[in-house]
Amino acid sequence: MAGPTTAQRGAPGRADTSARPPHIGPEGSRSSRRLLLILIGAAAALLIAFVIWALYGSSWFRVEKVTTSGAEVLTREEVEAVAATPIGAPLVSVDTDAMEHRLRQKLPRIDRVDVVRSWPDGISLKVTERKPVLLVEKGGKFVEVDAKGVRYATVDTAPKGVPLLELKPEPSASLRRFGGDRLLREAVRVTGDLPAAVAKDTEVVRVASFDAISLWLARDREVIWGSGENGTAKALVLTALMKAAPKAGQFDVSAPTAPAVSGS
Repeated sequence: MAGPTTAQRGAPGRADTSARPPHIGPEGSRSSRRLLLILIGAAAALLIAFVIWALYGSSWFRVEKVTTSGAEVLTREEVEAVAATPIGAPLVSVDTDAMEHRLRQKLPRIDRVDVVRSWPDGISLKVTERKPVLLVEKGGKFVEVDAKGVRYATVDTAPKGVPLLELKPEPSASLRRFGGDRLLREAVRVTGDLPAAVAKDTEVVRVASFDAISLWLARDREVIWGSGENGTAKALVLTALMKAAPKAGQFDVSAPTAPAVSGS
């Protein structure tokens, strides 16, 4: 039997390269990568340009509405008038920090406010108002004092359930040392330490000196609190005394380790 011919076997020493892809040299590979990078860069530039146009130049993301939450004493109209939200402006360009500063400065009743962008077309004003813990009577009106000792508003009518502060310090070294503002803060500190039931019944907080703070409660009862120190211990002792002697007229917890009750 005759074997394969030379043509069938192929030329000796030669590999068959008919099925292999053409070889791309180093220069061609670099050119391809360069072209790819150029295309990616152009696409990124177009995307950035489109985003900038959409945010600043188009009508898609412009302020069209304002919502206000958290206002209780203040009205929504008051808050939004001071906020002065730039209706029609690009939402991304609204200076929320400046709006927050303006609201706190012009409306001292506001303790905290968050101005939030509500995409795609809104601004949200989230207000937290100060709450009065004491009242200072002045000229027939009432100055509200919050839990931080800040006097923030004057009202014609005393809010229900808020005790009146009688800040009448006696001329003493205590007054010279601490001053009226420090004594006010001590009174605020005491109101924050009161048991809930006592706080509800407190009508007057009287401050004669740093260590002579007393409370006048409903049903003509008095609590001698002393200084603002050891408030938690005094509150626990006072609760126990009131349970043990519910008809007493005076409770002295100025020294919580040696409390006293009288007028029962």
